Amino acid sequence: MDWRDVIDELDAGVERIAATLEGMSDLALRGASALPGWSRGHVATHIARNADSLWNLLEAARTGTEIPQYPSLERRNADVAAGAGRGRDELVADVRATQARFSEQARSLPESAGSAPVRAMMGWPHPAWYTVFRRWNEVEAHHVDLAAGYGPADWPEPYVRWSAAATLADMAALPDRLLGELAGLRITATDSGETAELGWTPGGPEASGSGRALLGWLSGRSDGAGVHLRPDGPLPAPPPWPHEPSRFSEESGR
Repeated sequence: MDWRDVIDELDAGVERIAATLEGMSDLALRGASALPGWSRGHVATHIARNADSLWNLLEAARTGTEIPQYPSLERRNADVAAGAGRGRDELVADVRATQARFSEQARSLPESAGSAPVRAMMGWPHPAWYTVFRRWNEVEAHHVDLAAGYGPADWPEPYVRWSAAATLADMAALPDRLLGELAGLRITATDSGETAELGWTPGGPEASGSGRALLGWLSGRSDGAGVHLRPDGPLPAPPPWPHEPSRFSEESGR
C-alpha cells in the first residue's frame, strides 16, 4: 500500500477514536483502560502526543536537522500523565488537532524527504515515509486500548492486511532472545498463506488463524480468539509489539 494513501486511513481512524471519546463522560475517561496503570485519558493523551512525536520525525526529514521523536522516555511519560485528567472536550480536540497537524505534514512532505533516514525512540532507523505506517499501528491498537467497545473485529481490512503481514515478517527477523515464549513456533495466516518460522523445526508447534486473529493475538489486543495451536495447549504469550521493521534492518546491513 502506498504510504500517501495511508494518510486518509489515519484520518478516518482518528475520527473513529474521537467518536468513541465523545460517547464517554468525563468520569468514564478517568476509568481504567486496557493498559496497566493508564486511564482512558492517558491513552487518549498518548494518541495525541504520539502524533506530535511523529511530526517531529517528518520535520527532521524535511529540514535535515536531527530532531528526536521524544526528548526522552521520562518526558513522554510526564506529558501523558499531565494531560490524562483533562475533560472529554479538551481530549477530543487534542486528538483531532494533532492528527490534522501530522496529516498536513505528511501530505506536504517532499518526495526527496520521504526517503531521508529518521530514528525511532527505541533507536532503530527507518525512512521518513514509514512514519505514516507506524502511526497506523498506534491509531488502531490504542483505539482498542480505550476499552470502550472497539476491538480487533472492528479494524479496517486494509490495516489488517498490512499490519498482519508486517508483523509476521518482522517477527521472523527477530533474534531468538526477543522471541520469548514464541521461540520454536511456526505461525501461519490461513487467509493469506503468510508464515513466520521462529526457530521452528519440522514436527514443532504451529499456530494458525486468520490474519485478523493473529494480529489481535500478536499485538496483545486479544486473548488469541480464533488462533489454533498444535499440539493443543495454552497459547504462548507474544513478545512486546510492534517490532523493528525487518526490511530496513536488512537494508542497513544488520
